[in-house]
Amino acid sequence: MRILMLSQAYPPIIGGEAQHVRTLSVELVSRGHDVAVVTLWYEGQAELEEDQGVRVYRIRCSTARIPWLFSHPERRRAPTFPDPEIVLALRRIIKKERPEIVHAHNWLVYSFLPLKAWSGARLVVTLHNYNLACAKVTLLRHDTLCEGPSFMKCLGCAAQFYGPARGVPIFLSNWVMSKAERGLVDMFLPNSQATAIGNGLVGGWLPFRVIPHFIPDDAGLQQGDAEPYLSQLPAGDYLLFVGGLGYLKGVDVLLRAYAGLTNAPPLVLIGYPVPNWSIESVARPANVFVFQNWPRYAVMEAWRRSMLGLVPSIWPEPFGLVALEAMSAGRPVIASRTGGLIDIVVDGETGLLVQPRNPLALQQAIERLLADPDLRSRMGQAGMRKFREFQVSTLVPRFVQAYEDVLQQKAESSQRVGLMT
Repeated sequence: MRILMLSQAYPPIIGGEAQHVRTLSVELVSRGHDVAVVTLWYEGQAELEEDQGVRVYRIRCSTARIPWLFSHPERRRAPTFPDPEIVLALRRIIKKERPEIVHAHNWLVYSFLPLKAWSGARLVVTLHNYNLACAKVTLLRHDTLCEGPSFMKCLGCAAQFYGPARGVPIFLSNWVMSKAERGLVDMFLPNSQATAIGNGLVGGWLPFRVIPHFIPDDAGLQQGDAEPYLSQLPAGDYLLFVGGLGYLKGVDVLLRAYAGLTNAPPLVLIGYPVPNWSIESVARPANVFVFQNWPRYAVMEAWRRSMLGLVPSIWPEPFGLVALEAMSAGRPVIASRTGGLIDIVVDGETGLLVQPRNPLALQQAIERLLADPDLRSRMGQAGMRKFREFQVSTLVPRFVQAYEDVLQQKAESSQRVGLMT
């Protein structure tokens, strides 16, 4: 099967979505499929390279020249409308690759939609967040969970969040293009039930299947030279947070909870900077270590050396890949009771779930696990068993089945048209 992935980010760009696309692509190649990836180009990167049998095309986009509109300087986004430069690059690549399946993962799909009929490919879209329903992709309005979209409400919300000069065009183009997306996508693949509900798929007419994210089967094995990174970690036990160093991930809530602890082990934060919020803007208690842009193999080794994992997101986290990473290393997880995290962390079994935005509840959960090494051990062992449900070898066949089903639907549709003529 010939498959073309469309993703805004791909390693060495750091992030759960980038890693997901890479792991899926490499695994598909190992199973005999022909896979290419199209992603956004960054300075210093090759425009075409091969990654374990995956051809990786890095393309430029017109809106990258006005980064204030759609991108953070260190993390680019495709625009919420067809970018002329991306469309032309995709046309050239599709003509060369002749994919049967185009599997898109974010707003890059909008630049493919004008080419869909011409390409002859079937279109599958993984929903990693709530972009089908929300231009902010978070489902938050005034820092609380939105009750549902409406034109004027969403317009005002986007303008407030991005600023009027950015928010109005982002919302209007996303509003129009998401309607086109609904009509042209052959199957949506939300990464959790929460993502399916938040994007309005449950109870609707759009075809979808929930297929969770995954981590590699060998996630528990050390890969690469992690020592230069690990030497920066505090000696002895520590608590660990991994993810975007931002407000939505609950970093400020975590810092307030940690400040209330007495004689606690060090707190380590490993992540990457995010737009609109800086960890440097908030007070940090003593004994907090912040490290940025670590490679994944070093992060996995940091999980193995930690006491427990912390995932205090304040938004309805669509999935929560870092919780799985912690569990794969045998570490209990304290996470917010929100979004897809409730599908991963089993309260009282693989970790503890707490109310989002509640520093005291988070502090008390940390205190409980710190005081009970046996409970930490039992939860860590249960987490290792649970994470096997989310391994590549378990979930990739479900992606392949989705591809085969949409191709079969195309064949049946063509057969019906032939009989009618």
